[in-house]
Amino acid sequence: MKPTVRLPLLVGRKPVIEALQQGKTVEKIFLLRSATGPEISLIKTLASKANVPVSQVPAEKLDSLSRTQHQGVIAWASLLNYTDLQSAISHVVESGKTPLFLLLDGVTDVRNVGAIARSALCCGADGLILPTSHIASLTEEAIKTSAGALNEILLCRIPSVPQAIDIIKLNGLQILGTFMKGSVPVYEADLTLPTVVVMGAEDKGISKDVLKKADQLIRIPMTGGFDSLNVSVAAGMVMYEAMRQRILTK
Repeated sequence: MKPTVRLPLLVGRKPVIEALQQGKTVEKIFLLRSATGPEISLIKTLASKANVPVSQVPAEKLDSLSRTQHQGVIAWASLLNYTDLQSAISHVVESGKTPLFLLLDGVTDVRNVGAIARSALCCGADGLILPTSHIASLTEEAIKTSAGALNEILLCRIPSVPQAIDIIKLNGLQILGTFMKGSVPVYEADLTLPTVVVMGAEDKGISKDVLKKADQLIRIPMTGGFDSLNVSVAAGMVMYEAMRQRILTK
């Protein structure tokens, strides 16, 4: 059973348009599949510019979210703040730090996202990169699981994994994909360099884009013939190794 989503609602076309135009943070927008018209087109355009995910749904989904007149549009207002990926990388570099980010490639369980944020912050990571396609919405459950870390760490929303990879490479950060059959044990990877570690989906792992474009595919060696770790546990182990290496080189 999925956890209850508890986010403030924006109900109706005008409230959603006003929120987007005013730069308010919106977690996700639900549009009636059959909804059309200039206001719907404007919502899609504004959402695209703000990297807000849009889901086209049947009337039953909207009715389950609110019993008021929704005009085919309901949005979740966010409890968190997001920043542009390029701005986040520039901020970290300008502060004199060596960037360390986690890219979540298809992680859909809110509790896993929360736990990853908690471990990342504790181990000195700068931020999470969250493609808006196939990613968990950061609800109250995610914030609770993160023990507040989602309010402290940089959160970067971007439309897709390939777009994130392009920006990362343009900034000279190495991309390390975590992969069960990766050729490099995590302790042999140089995590003192400017780095983005990619954690894949709970069931399928990292996507083909990451497999093709990663600078290295790293693995966490395991014993006993069992080769499956929860993604949040794996992220914590990789982040700890990054912290260990960075402390030793100071």
